[in-house]
Order: sequence, then structure tokens, then C-alpha cells
Amino acid sequence: MQWLTDLLTKESIAHIILLYAFVISIGVMLGKIKLFGISLGVTFVLFVGILVGHFGFTVPEEVLHFIREFGLILFIFSIGLQVGPGFFSSFKQGGMKMNMLAASVVLLGVATTIGLYYAFGGAIPMPMFVGILSGAVTNTPGLGAAQEALRQLHDAGQITEIPQIALGYAVAYPLGVTGIILSLILIRVVFKVKFDDETKKLQELNDTVAETPKIISIKVQSKAIDGKNLSSIRKLIGRQFIVSRKFSDDAFTIPNGKTIIKNGDIILVVTTEADAEAIVSLTGELIDYDWKESENKMISRRIVITRGVINGKTLGSLKLRSVNVNCTRIIRSGFDLLANPNLVLQVGDRVVVVGTPEAINRVEDMLGNTLKRLDEPHIITLFVGIFLGIIFGSIPVFIPGMPMPVKLGLAGGPLVIAILLGRFGFKLKLITYTTQSANLMLREIGITLFLASVGLASGGKFVETVVSSNGLIWVMCGFLITTLPLLIVGFIGRKVMKMNYFNLMGLLSGSMTDPPALAYSNATAGNDAPSIAYSTVYPLTMFLRVILAQILILAFV
Repeated sequence: MQWLTDLLTKESIAHIILLYAFVISIGVMLGKIKLFGISLGVTFVLFVGILVGHFGFTVPEEVLHFIREFGLILFIFSIGLQVGPGFFSSFKQGGMKMNMLAASVVLLGVATTIGLYYAFGGAIPMPMFVGILSGAVTNTPGLGAAQEALRQLHDAGQITEIPQIALGYAVAYPLGVTGIILSLILIRVVFKVKFDDETKKLQELNDTVAETPKIISIKVQSKAIDGKNLSSIRKLIGRQFIVSRKFSDDAFTIPNGKTIIKNGDIILVVTTEADAEAIVSLTGELIDYDWKESENKMISRRIVITRGVINGKTLGSLKLRSVNVNCTRIIRSGFDLLANPNLVLQVGDRVVVVGTPEAINRVEDMLGNTLKRLDEPHIITLFVGIFLGIIFGSIPVFIPGMPMPVKLGLAGGPLVIAILLGRFGFKLKLITYTTQSANLMLREIGITLFLASVGLASGGKFVETVVSSNGLIWVMCGFLITTLPLLIVGFIGRKVMKMNYFNLMGLLSGSMTDPPALAYSNATAGNDAPSIAYSTVYPLTMFLRVILAQILILAFV
């Protein structure tokens, strides 16, 4: 059995992989256990890692650091790519409010840190408080920025020894993760949040934002449009709508811009909820009409865009009406979008078209509609994005009065690039579509590798530090730094600003730049609302935390 002893105790590639596999598998299994209906999910991987590290099972520091950062990059990039298409619309709708609240969490955390520093009369050095702050808000780049500032101060001769602030980070991190999740749960309990109600409200909000199409039948009765062509009518009404089909003179037709509309015609209109009432009042009366008879000559079909050449083209540039086909709406990421000529198409979009079977077959050949192509991984997008993200995150930003530049780092850089690729990747001829299962797999692999690495790194001195008098004080300070800002801002966001709870979860998780809390929020919500809110506030809060960590070092050392 010597081979087994060697496998468990001696550093080797097999030992490292075995250790990670054990920590992750046990952590994931424990994460499925619910207490009082609540589960911490993959966050348990962190605690299993701490336990294993406590018993002396280790991984070389260089390997540990690599796996931790690579896991975080995979997790963050997958989130950014998924929420990229909805990021900018979300920002327009409520992003300013979200970022103001997130910045308040950051500033309150710094204020709490400074208050505790003076409360203890400087007995705990500010560098150690910065380490505790970074752990309490689970911000590794902030810790790295503070360490870099300390190294530069040491090289300049301003300090004789570099404090081991990573220990403060390690002590505060586990309870920081727990404190964030407990704060989310407490807000949920205090405000008696019901998930069904929040889901309904969120759906109503998304319908408004996305301008979900509304399909109505209208009998034309208006002197203002009688005898005019469809293009003139659109200009006259000034609203967004599409006439999918027309019944006139005992015949069904697919109208185009030159089609004459007369009183007595029955038209099938696709528009938005907001415009529907106005269009009906200006054109005629709303009726209940069965269009099944038209399906003998015309059919409606959903065609999936799978040809890469279509990626990035506008709907109008396809000139579908030239082949006697009308496009009524686009389905993207589960949302129905009104067919607009200026709408930029992406691989994976589902195009709803109406026309004759022959015409639709021609459109099908044009767009692809080969589902097998969607199953093929576009791995180049992932690694091009990571490549650009690391470069972007490494760009130094010089701030007057500071001895070193500020960087977004290995987490902030890939997130920003992933968001941009998710929204504008088609301009680089990159296909950013990934199946939901593939995206979730990348997320889970990334977050479990990250949590396992943090746990293994912290486990060695964790118990020893915690049980010491200073360690207990550090834990208490870290817990206050975590919870006070979250509860204050969470109360304001829910009570005063009436925010949806799912969005609030993502906002608070993003304000703490905390992947485990996001993972918990996504699992709890069952939708991408937390991820979108998280990504909306993450870039700003990451930048603030990196800057403020360095400012605290420079101001108090």
C-alpha cells in the first residue's frame, strides 16, 4: 500500500489532481444539503478546502495560484459572455441607480474599516485591516493591489518589513462569504420576499424593457389610411408595427411596403404592448379572427440562425420581403424582440417568419437552421476573450499622487471584455453563442476550482489564527465590515427604491465582487437577473476596491 501513501502525501501531478477532485466532489455533495430550506451550494467547496488544508494536505503555491486565478477567469468570463447582450439595456434602465448603491456599499465598507481602526486605537495596523477588508468583501485584486503598494513602499525604504496581510484576508474570507449570503437571507426574511411575486414582477419589467411583441387582429376602418400603402401608413402612425398577413377580397396575402390597405381589410399586426392601443385606435377596431385558414397557403415557422456569415448583419439587410416572407419577431435568450430592420442578428437567434412553404424554405437555406452547428463549441471566442481580457486588466491606470498604477486585474479585465464580446463580438466576426449547458459547465468548473484553491491556501493557519485572541478580533471586524454596508444598502434598495429582490441579490453580490454569493443568488433565483445586476455593478466596484485598498495603505502607513 506504499503507492497509496505516496499518492496521498507526496507532491505530484496525480496528488494535486486527486486533492482537487476530492475537495470539489465532497464540497458539491455537501452543498446539496439544505438547512431550513437554505443551501450554500458550491460555497461548501471553500470550507472543505479549508478542512483539508488544516490537516496538512497542500498544493505547491505556484500551482495553487494558477488554478485559483484560472478558475476565477473561467467563471467571470462565462458570466460576462452570457449577460453581455442584456448588459447595456439593463444599464440604461436602472444601471445608474444600481452603481450608485454598489458604490455606497464600497464606501460604507471603507468607512467601517477606518472606524474600527480608530476604535482599536491603532492596535491593529492599517495594512492588516486592509487584508481583513479584502477578505471580508472577498476581493482578491484589492488584496493584490495592497500587497503591491506595500512592496513598493518597502523598496522605497518607507517600511522595514512587509506585513503578512494575506493572513487577515484568509481569516476574514470564509465568514465574509457566509456574511454576504446571511445578509441576503436576512433581507429576504425581513421584507417577507415571495419568489413567485418577484418572478412575476421581473417578467413584467423584462417585457417592458424588451418590448415584447403583441399580436393582434384589426379590421381596418379609418378614412385616414384608406387606400394608402403600408409605408405611408407607418409614417402617418409613427409607431413600430409589422403587418404579418392581410385578408382582403377573399384572399390571404403577405403585405409589403407597397401593399394598399383599404377599409374592410383584416390585418394581423405584430407590435409592442405600449403601441398596440394607439395603432388600433388609428386604424380600426380590434377583432378576434381565426387565421388558421391562411395556414393552408401561408405558414409561420421559427428558423434558427446557424450560419456564421449572418452573424452581425441587420435584419433589414437580409431583404426577406424580396422573397415574399415577413419576419414578425426575433427570439433571443428567451426574450421576444420586435422585428426591427436595424436589429443586429446573432448566431443562435430564432427568427419567426411568415410566408409560403416554398419561400420559407429559401429563407431557411439562407439562415442555416442546422441545430447541429449550435452544438459545436466556438472555443476560439473563449480564449480570444481571455487573451484580450488579461491584456486589458493589466493596463496601468496612473492616478496623481499615487506611487503605483491601478489595474483591473485578472478578474475585472476578462469580465469587461466578455461583456463587450457578448454585445459587440459580431463586429470581430466572433460567434459568442454558447448553449446554456456549456455556459453553466464553464461557470461551475471555474467557481469550484477557485473556491477549492482559496480553501486549500487558507486551511493551514486558519484554525490557529481564528482561535487566537487577535484572530477572533479579526473575524469580528471582518464580519462587521461585511454585513453593516450590505444591510444598510439592502434596506435602502428594497424599502426606499423598491428594487426587485433578484436584482438586489446580484447588486449586493457584485458590490462585494463575490462569485460564491453570485452562485448562491443564481441558484436561488433560478434566472439570470442576479448575473445581469452583478455584471452591471462589478466593473465600477472592482475599480473602486482596487483603488481604495491602495489609498488606505498610502494614507495610513
